[in-house]
Amino acid sequence: MMKSDDTGKLILRLSVGILVLLHGLAKLSGGVGGISGMLSSHGLPGFVAYGAYIGEVIAPLLVILGIYSRIGGLLIAINMVFAIFLAHMGQLFSMTPQGGWALELQGMFLFSGLAVAFMGAGRFSLASPGGRWN
Repeated sequence: MMKSDDTGKLILRLSVGILVLLHGLAKLSGGVGGISGMLSSHGLPGFVAYGAYIGEVIAPLLVILGIYSRIGGLLIAINMVFAIFLAHMGQLFSMTPQGGWALELQGMFLFSGLAVAFMGAGRFSLASPGGRWN
């Protein structure tokens, strides 16, 4: 059986990066007004909502390209912690009728971002080989 950790890292980076980026593109066209309102309701300043652009546009691009992918993965994970806190706390301990966790998508993005942060980009990236943050 063929083994390639670098291929696995590429697949992980592309899948989490592209899927989170799609959410970011929706926010680029629709804005972050709803997030700003959720932040305000929790006593946080509304301008923090612009962080969604960092976590859902810039970070996924870093991950996809393999440039500062560890930082990008960490930013995706932080973004998902905010998303869970602001919009999904009521579902944190809920299950779907099919037996899955109600926050499967958010959890997958959170833990995939952490995996990229810990493993790095691998050989198939635009970062310099062996770079500290790739």
